[in-house]
Amino acid sequence: MDVLKIHPRGYCYGVVDAITMAKRVAQDPNVPRPIYILGQIVHNQHTVLELEQYGITTLDGASRLELLDQVPDGATVIFTAHGISPSVKAKAQARGLTVFDATCPDVTKTHTLIQEKTRAGYSIVYIGTKGHPEPEGAMGEAPASRVCLVTRLEEVDDVPFSPNDPIAIVTQTTLSQWDTAAIIDKLQERYPHAEVHNEICMATQLRQEAAVKAADEVDMVVVVGDRRSNNSNRLVEVVEKIGHKPSVRVESAEDLRPEWFIGVSTVGVTAGSSTPSRITRDVIKALETLPDSPNNG
Repeated sequence: MDVLKIHPRGYCYGVVDAITMAKRVAQDPNVPRPIYILGQIVHNQHTVLELEQYGITTLDGASRLELLDQVPDGATVIFTAHGISPSVKAKAQARGLTVFDATCPDVTKTHTLIQEKTRAGYSIVYIGTKGHPEPEGAMGEAPASRVCLVTRLEEVDDVPFSPNDPIAIVTQTTLSQWDTAAIIDKLQERYPHAEVHNEICMATQLRQEAAVKAADEVDMVVVVGDRRSNNSNRLVEVVEKIGHKPSVRVESAEDLRPEWFIGVSTVGVTAGSSTPSRITRDVIKALETLPDSPNNG
């Protein structure tokens, strides 16, 4: 099997910074114990398990406010790379918890934008993934009556704001320009004077563009990433929808199925920005040693 290693792929600087911060906190003897993370530091189970070895407990499965209730008094809490709402910060501060904020700088930029636009009288239409922690944190910067989440094209008709309202359209950082284009177009038809702020981060965009370009040279693309990783799932989608090649997402080499590669002679490999490099290397090695199928090539 010929394997094309797609670049760039894997960890972005925001993910590296967040994981580095968590490990540094765990290794500091002056930091109060126990140490908790509100949600997965990044969406990758391998990283979560690694941080457990440092004595860090990951709380998951609820809103950040609800997760904060599980943190005992006197403990330390780390906010994830996805960002956190002001209400969670205020509650942690009021309880006197020791807090470390691992929010990605690109996400912080979006929070600042929403703050500024809200103060200026704008209502916010946030294009993002329902149930994802990044929208939860970013939308928390605006009053509930002044912000609306749109995930799908058909939801544009449900946006409650008047066409005369000043509107700012803001995007989640881990989407794709192809995801958001049709939604933005329809929003601008309804709100012709809306300001559009495309907050998709450069790391996300570059990985998607590289994957689409590589699709021209391969028979299919394997994306290495966690099932909860929004940017990993978007990589699969853009390869299929824009690159017009089949794509699969795997969390590790153990997920690979030989029958997927019948008739495939060249495969591209990329990885979401929260995927550890060692996991991607294992997948590449497994693909390179995959026995040739009689129907390949």
